Amino acid sequence: MTIKPLDDRVVIKQCEAEAVTAGGIVLPESAKEKPQRGKIAFTGPGRMLEDGSRGSLCVKVGDEVFYGKYAGTEVEIDQEKYTILRESEILAVLG
Repeated sequence: MTIKPLDDRVVIKQCEAEAVTAGGIVLPESAKEKPQRGKIAFTGPGRMLEDGSRGSLCVKVGDEVFYGKYAGTEVEIDQEKYTILRESEILAVLG
């Protein structure tokens, strides 16, 4: 299934939450933190500008990004977890 986000929204495939801490402690499912990192799977066409043209996005499919802990909306499609959010909610692109 493909997702077609609207305007300046992007769909991010979430990275798996860490199961083991840096000190080697195994975390149960209930103690894992919500992921804040992922890879862009789909992008919208860009925001509609006042003159009727589309603004281009600064990110592209395949970019690995950081986003806010409570940003966007989480969805599950075909047993895969995704987050849909606006491009402005992305904090950084990993290079």
